[in-house]
Amino acid sequence: MKLDCKHVWEHISEYIDKTVDAELRKDIELHLEHCEICSAILDSTRNILILTADDRTFELPVGYSKRLHERLKDEIEKTKQKPRVGGQK
Repeated sequence: MKLDCKHVWEHISEYIDKTVDAELRKDIELHLEHCEICSAILDSTRNILILTADDRTFELPVGYSKRLHERLKDEIEKTKQKPRVGGQK
């Protein structure tokens, strides 16, 4: 059976968990050997699982929150100043 990308994506979680049946696993592996997109999605999904399972916390740099709020405020102001389509404000 030749799998398409959509079929692989539907089973990527079970593939990672090793809960797909042996025949489907083999078909997915054959597909992954030739499909860069699905291989990238598999790697990204694995990375997301690793990151979300990581219980470490990270301190934000000093002043980060203030700088972020200032930047957001500036960006909001810029969008308010730009004329909308048709010259309406």
